[in-house]
Amino acid sequence: MIINQIYTGCLAQGAYYIESEGEVAIIDPLREIQPYIDKANAAGAKIKYVFETHFHADFVSGHVDLANKTGATIVYGPGAETSYYSHTAIDGEEFNIGKITIKALHTPGHTLESTTFLLIDEHGNNHAIFSGDTLFLGDVGRPDLAIKSDLTKEDLAGMLYDSLRTKIMTLADEVIVYPAHGAGSACGKNLSKETVGTIGDQKKTNYALRADMTKAEFVKEVLDSMPPPPQYFAKNAMLNKTGYDAFDQVLETGNVPLNPQDFEGMANYEEALVLDVRTHSDFIEGHIPNSIFIGLNGQFAPWVGALITDLKQPLILVVPEGKSEEALTRLSRVGYDNTLGYLEGGIDAWKASGKDVATLESISAETFAEKVKSESINILDVRKDGEYIASHLEDAQHFALDFINEHMTHIDSTKTYHIHCAGGYRSVIAASILKARGFDKLVDVAGGFAAIKETDMLTTEFVCPSTL
Repeated sequence: MIINQIYTGCLAQGAYYIESEGEVAIIDPLREIQPYIDKANAAGAKIKYVFETHFHADFVSGHVDLANKTGATIVYGPGAETSYYSHTAIDGEEFNIGKITIKALHTPGHTLESTTFLLIDEHGNNHAIFSGDTLFLGDVGRPDLAIKSDLTKEDLAGMLYDSLRTKIMTLADEVIVYPAHGAGSACGKNLSKETVGTIGDQKKTNYALRADMTKAEFVKEVLDSMPPPPQYFAKNAMLNKTGYDAFDQVLETGNVPLNPQDFEGMANYEEALVLDVRTHSDFIEGHIPNSIFIGLNGQFAPWVGALITDLKQPLILVVPEGKSEEALTRLSRVGYDNTLGYLEGGIDAWKASGKDVATLESISAETFAEKVKSESINILDVRKDGEYIASHLEDAQHFALDFINEHMTHIDSTKTYHIHCAGGYRSVIAASILKARGFDKLVDVAGGFAAIKETDMLTTEFVCPSTL
């Protein structure tokens, strides 16, 4: 028996390859499926099943393409209805893969169809669970993402409480837990950086599995301080339910080099959004006017999903040399399949053609600190709400980058704003969006809040919970 966790850090997502006696099951695959096929082919094995723990909201799964290419059967839990062929398991149904068995445990709560898959080894022992978003390490899945349901999030949280206590916590402590996500995912609040654990460890450390916890306490704690889901979640869940274009076609259509003239024409006449995926320092030094920055070196796909509201928005890309396919792949993981091409030769080709280049003013944390001491300036903090609450500059205006589109009217285009985040990535994203909307008096604070704190020049400006 072989179990491989295939973890993708930028999505904080775990897919699983399980092999026994020449048969393979894939659990929660990513959009790009060739690595799974190559792995099975190298072992002389056949992919028999694709198990989906639920209709994923934070990424588009590769289940449809994988089934089409390999003949594997897609398996969902009870209640799942799809526009393509899939097998809807009943609670307790068993599936054989070589000498091992996968048993479906219906665990509604995160969503109605959420199912945990229990792996029973060749000796008949419960070996591991693939818990999807039902149970994370340190947390449980958010219960507010059900598609077209009349149930409230409180109803679903109550279901999740029952699922955990009747299906998960009854398993032996040594059973391994393989979750769908780790730290950084928006599918929970307090996910661990670890990606593999055990039932016993979770009983000791996971607040949601506390032995003496009542259902009312569970519902309150799970829902407490839960931020709204990113706007793309419902759209991705629907794609996973109804199907999507083949990934190979997405690559063929989008991985097209464009010279500067054609690139500019796409932007002007096809209403294509110019998306610059280089580093934030490269964007600061020079970029195409009105382009939006979201760098590949950060949590690229989730930020695209949070900030570009239309999945069908035509995109043209400014990419580092040799990174066009990577950018297309990561866009497709969250359902953005309408890329029309990328700038051949990058920003250097754009400059060489004599076209306009814009820059973003950026100052060091030290310079920023001196300005705060010597003059009155407008400060815009675009970190998440929890980061801001934990510690922030006293006079800073705040809204989380996630919701910049909703807060555009809360700032004044006639004023100069000094923008910071935690480390410098998100502030440049925010500045690029504001610049594209006509805000031209923007100053990025390099290194963000972390660098500001290191200056030792603003100690009286910090507001922390202990001093509020």
